[in-house]
Amino acid sequence: MNGFFDIPSDLQHSWFGLIGLHLREALLPVLAGLVAALPLAQLCVRFRWLYPPVLSLTTVLYAVPSLAFFVVLIDYTGQSELTVMIPLAVYSLVVLVPAVVDGVRSVPPETLAAATAMGFGPVRRYVQVQLPIAVPAIIAGLRVATVSSISLVSVGMLIGNQGALGNLLHAATVYHRPELAVNSVVTTAALAVLADGALVLLRLLLTPWMPRGARRRTPRAARPDATAPAPKEAGR
Repeated sequence: MNGFFDIPSDLQHSWFGLIGLHLREALLPVLAGLVAALPLAQLCVRFRWLYPPVLSLTTVLYAVPSLAFFVVLIDYTGQSELTVMIPLAVYSLVVLVPAVVDGVRSVPPETLAAATAMGFGPVRRYVQVQLPIAVPAIIAGLRVATVSSISLVSVGMLIGNQGALGNLLHAATVYHRPELAVNSVVTTAALAVLADGALVLLRLLLTPWMPRGARRRTPRAARPDATAPAPKEAGR
């Protein structure tokens, strides 16, 4: 068991250090994707003709392999964490934009009319009325984007040990230590499960107004499988 946590010194991190690095490289891109998706989704809701081209663009970018992104970015950002995080942020948009759009569109017209009658402008209505009601759909999208991002970070091992826990896969081959590969897979899976559970808890905390039964029966438009393609494989 000691060999399981005996991390080679050339990785320059302990096991906990790799976990912290992995979470940073996975979660910051999802946060950046959410920040970009919120105003973009509002534009798509307000101007319906804009939604199809935006969705098509995000889908095309999602189809670009990670290695192709690395080749383009490495001349500008070098072999750094940023080279790994930029593609992950772009990939998250294909999940987050439809999730926000579906959530905002689910707001009842009478609710919007009441907010307008109370003097709410477009921005205030979006922030204080539409987004809170759209929380279940947004969290559903975040769950898919987060789990996918945690998996894809490992691809960074191909550009100079920037794959965090994924670096253990390369080390397992170099040092003929299969337990390091097991460590990488098990720890990455555990992080994905914990992150998903944290987001479920966040949804419960942010939606105390929802009946308990309604929380279990998330509308189809807010389900991960209805708003996004299947997550990329870690080998992309």
